[in-house]
Amino acid sequence: MKKILILTAGFDDDHHSTARNLRDALEIKDPCARVEILDLFSNSNEAFTSLLQRTRQSLTQYAPLLWSGWRSRPDENVLLERKAAGFSQLQARLEKAFLLAQPDCVLSTSPIYGQLIDKIFKNHRKRPFRLVTVVMEILAANPAWNRSSSDYFFVPNESVAESLKKNGVPVSSIGISGFPVNPVFAATRMDLTAPGKNGLRRILYLVHSGKKKTGKAVERLLGNPLAQVTVVAGREPHLRAKLLERFEGQKSRVEILGWTNQLAELLRNHHLVIGKAGHVVHEAAAACCPIIVNHAETAQEEANAQWVRNSAIGEVVDKNREAAEMVERAFDHDSARWMDWQRNLKKASRPDAALQVADWVLKEADRDKAIILDPAASPAQERVMRASPRQPGAQPQMLLCDFHIHSNYSDGSMSVPELIDFYGERGFDCICITDHLADPRRLLGKLSELTNLTLGANQVEEYFRVIERERERAWRRYEMLVMTGIEFNKDGLTSKTSAHLLGIDLKSPINPALDLPETIARIHEQGGLAVASHPHVMKSEWGKNTLYLWENQEQFAPLLDAWEIANRDNIFNDIGLKRLPFIANSDLHKPRHIYSWKTLIHCEKDPEVIKQCIRRNEHVAITLYRDFSSSRAFPEPHAFTAPAAARRPSGSSLLMAAAN
Repeated sequence: MKKILILTAGFDDDHHSTARNLRDALEIKDPCARVEILDLFSNSNEAFTSLLQRTRQSLTQYAPLLWSGWRSRPDENVLLERKAAGFSQLQARLEKAFLLAQPDCVLSTSPIYGQLIDKIFKNHRKRPFRLVTVVMEILAANPAWNRSSSDYFFVPNESVAESLKKNGVPVSSIGISGFPVNPVFAATRMDLTAPGKNGLRRILYLVHSGKKKTGKAVERLLGNPLAQVTVVAGREPHLRAKLLERFEGQKSRVEILGWTNQLAELLRNHHLVIGKAGHVVHEAAAACCPIIVNHAETAQEEANAQWVRNSAIGEVVDKNREAAEMVERAFDHDSARWMDWQRNLKKASRPDAALQVADWVLKEADRDKAIILDPAASPAQERVMRASPRQPGAQPQMLLCDFHIHSNYSDGSMSVPELIDFYGERGFDCICITDHLADPRRLLGKLSELTNLTLGANQVEEYFRVIERERERAWRRYEMLVMTGIEFNKDGLTSKTSAHLLGIDLKSPINPALDLPETIARIHEQGGLAVASHPHVMKSEWGKNTLYLWENQEQFAPLLDAWEIANRDNIFNDIGLKRLPFIANSDLHKPRHIYSWKTLIHCEKDPEVIKQCIRRNEHVAITLYRDFSSSRAFPEPHAFTAPAAARRPSGSSLLMAAAN
C-alpha cells in the first residue's frame, strides 16, 4: 500500500483546492493508496495564520494597490519562510507527521515546507521519501520555490519551467504538467462549435466582485437578442433573490444559480465565461472555455490575467461594462476572435494535469526506502505500528452512525467531500447526508429557497450525483458507508403545522410538493427509511419546533420507520415512553455539532442490514459522541493509522440501548 502525504498552506483557496485535486487524482489512479492532506498552519499557530489571513482580506478589500505591491515582491515567499522558520513548533510537528505517516512520497504545494524538510533531514538523517513540489505560479517561479532539495518540480507551463532553469534547477527535475485542476475536467468533453451568425451565444457569468452591478452587467449582455446568460451567484442568497426578481420575465434567456458543484459541466456547455482571475482561469483553460477577466485584486490574479492575454485564450477588461462589448467582438465576423481563442486553448489546455502528477508520484512511491529516521539520532522517538486495513466481512460489529447531516447545498458549512473526510477521519461507519428540500407550495418554502437555506429545484439532480461520486471514495478510503438523503421541510406558520421528515438512503429525487403520506410512500418505494426529524419540543437549540408528526402520531406512527429520540443535544423522552422505534443524530451544520448524540447499531456493515435493524428497532442504541484527540499536540493522520474500528472515540458514553 502506497502512502502519500500532501502538504499545503491554507493562506488562500488555491493551495487547498490543488491539494484536494491531487488527492482525488491519486485515489483514482490507485484506489488502494492512502493519501493524506496536511496543513500545519491550520493545526497550529492559529494566531499567526488568522492574523495573516485577516490582513490579506483587509488589504485586498480596502487597499488593493498596497496589497498588490507587497504581494508581487519577489521576497514575499521568503518572508513567509522566515516566519515559518521562526516557528520551531512547525518543524517539530512536521517531523512527527513524517514519523507517524512514514510516507513513500511527499507533495508540497507551498515553498514553506521545502525549507522545513531540509532542516529536518540534515547532517545525520537521510530523507526516505521522494519530495515533489507543485509550483503554483503561472508566469515565473519565485526563487523561494527552488530553495529546497526537492526531487522533482511540476510546473504549469514552459515559462515557469524556464524560470526554474535560470535559478539552477536541472532540466531533468522539471515536468510541465499544467495546473492540477479537478480530475473531472479530464472526462471526455464535447467542445462547442462557433454559434454562427444567428446562433445562440451561451455566456456563463460568475459573480465574484461588483455584486451591486451584476444586474446591470447581465442586462448589457442581454442587449444582444442572441445571448443566453447563466449567472452563478454563489453563496450570495440576497443577490440571487434580487436577480431572480429582476429577470423574472426573461427565464428563457437567463438562468440564476446559487452555489454549484458542477462548474466543469457549466464551462463545457458555454461559449464564454466572464469572471474574476482566480482559480477559474485554470479551470476554464482545462475546459477549453474562453474567458473574459473582469476583475483581479491580488498579484497572483494579476498574473493569471496576464497569462490569459499572453496565451490569447480570452481577454481582460478594466471595467465590468466593457465585458459586454468584448463579447460582441468575440462573435463578430463569423466568430473569428472566439475561434482563435478556442484554437489557442486546445494548445494550452491540460485537463489531466492532476492525473499526470499522480501517475509520476505513484511510480516514484515504489522506490526502495530507508528507515524514516535514524534511531540513534533520535532515541526518544518511536516508530508507530499501524494495523493493516480491515477487510469487509459479514460478521456483526458495533457501527457508529449519523443519519442527519447538512452540507453547503443547504445551510451547512461544509461541502460533501469535506463531510466525507470529516466523518471518515473520525471512524464513522455509516452516514447519511440529508440536505433541506422545502415544499414550494408553502410561503416559507419559497423564501428559504431564495435564501439558499435549502436545495434549489435545479440542484437536486446535481446533489444526488455528487454524493454518489463521493460514495465510492468514502468506502475506498475509510470503509465508511454513505447514503443519500433529504430532509423534507413542510414548514407552516406554527410549530403544530410544521414537520421535517428525513428520507434516508434515497436512490432518486422525490417531488417535495407531495403530501407527507405520499412522500413516505415514495421513500419506501426506493427502499429508504422515513424518519421523523426532531419531532418533539427542542430545549437546547434555538429554532422553531416541528410538532406536526408528533401531534398526529396516530396517523404517522404506522407509516414511519423511526423517530429521532435525540437530535444534537436534545433528548425526547416521550419517544422512549411511547416505545417508538428510534435513532439519534447530530443534525450537523457546523463541525462543532459533531459532539452530540449518535446512533450505534450492532450488525453487519451492510446498508440493507442497517436499515432493517432500524425498522425492527433491534440492536439499536444511542451514544453521546466525544473525541479527545483534539487535545493532543498533533492529531495523528487518520488515513495512515489504525482502521476505523480502532479509531472509536475514547470518550464516548453509551446512555441508552434497545430492548433487544
